Amino acid sequence: MTPPQTVVLRRGDAGPAVAAVCERLVLSGDLPGGVGTTDTDGHPVFDERVEQAVKSFQQRRGLIVDGIVGRSTYAVLDGARWALGDRVLRYVPEHFVEGDDVVALQGRLAELGFTPGKVDGLHGPATDAALRAFQAAVGLTPDGTAGPETMRAFAGLRRSVSGGSANALREREHLRRSGYSLSGRTIVLDAGHGGSDGGAEGRNGLVEARLALDLARRIEGRLSAHGVSVVFTRTEATEGGSDEERAAFANSCDADLVLSLHTDHSESGSAHGVATYFYGHPDNAKHSDWSVIGESFADLLLREVVARTGLTDCRSHARTWPLLRRTRMPAVRLDLGYLSHAGDAEALSHGHTLDHVAEAVVVALQRVYLGEADTARTGVLRLDDLRRHLEAMRAAQVESVSSDRTVG
Repeated sequence: MTPPQTVVLRRGDAGPAVAAVCERLVLSGDLPGGVGTTDTDGHPVFDERVEQAVKSFQQRRGLIVDGIVGRSTYAVLDGARWALGDRVLRYVPEHFVEGDDVVALQGRLAELGFTPGKVDGLHGPATDAALRAFQAAVGLTPDGTAGPETMRAFAGLRRSVSGGSANALREREHLRRSGYSLSGRTIVLDAGHGGSDGGAEGRNGLVEARLALDLARRIEGRLSAHGVSVVFTRTEATEGGSDEERAAFANSCDADLVLSLHTDHSESGSAHGVATYFYGHPDNAKHSDWSVIGESFADLLLREVVARTGLTDCRSHARTWPLLRRTRMPAVRLDLGYLSHAGDAEALSHGHTLDHVAEAVVVALQRVYLGEADTARTGVLRLDDLRRHLEAMRAAQVESVSSDRTVG
């Protein structure tokens, strides 16, 4: 069972909850040999060895590597002990079952042509619908229960999709069919932190929450000019809540894409640069969960930001953080520099830097939807050029259609 949101275990803690964590770390292979130190009552202690095991698990699973077991880490750790067939799976509204067995179920359904939505390890309504459709197709009672009969049906079938992830193929096809125009799309902008949580603070009086909201407004103005409907997860007067709540809000908007805006901070003051994150499992050889559109946007956005601002490229990374994992649509997080670094803070103190980043977001987003038709070099397209570029593409399409009709 996942502990309440308030339960956090860290070095120095002891008791039954720590024993449960250690048991799961042993099963995952991150704590070989089992518990070491115990307290005077014989309860396992969350010592340095356990902390390193937690960090190892977090690193492999794409979680925030802090050595602390909070709600998100415990949920993934608890789910890692299940293989498909170990337990009966079914859809439970308001409390989605999660685990490695759900990932395997979703991957199996996707391979057989039944779309479970994002392969995220959460047994939600899309997975339930796909499972019932599979059961009906093979002559089973479509009750949405993945029990022994359903497992036997899976064992008797081969994959119907080969040559890559079925989910990735569907994501690309959906993008291709949606067209290249930004007009009419809905984009959720998630300005990090907010309310009583200001996030990172750094040089020049910069505060992460205020900076993220300032950048979100600049992006909104440019996207709106291209006919995009922009929705904020929070404003100055409202709080966005937890990452899980922000993801649920984005899902309720039926958005096309989510962009989460953050900055970073380090105690040393030497870390610097910009990074992007998309939904994907670092251990991808074992898991099929990967957002190809999220990866594409994260990569394009990073390159466009670096080309326009001169900030250091800290690369694009696959992660399973709650906001990236729980959104039904592609989601990307942008970490725009370190407020603790003199150079980054100086750059982010100027409005023109944020304007360059806002422009980079729009251009990168457009390049995602252009797909194979994108021939522009990174950092050269400006917003004024973008309309002319799209108009030229439309004209070429019209001319191509006219030529086909003449030949016909």
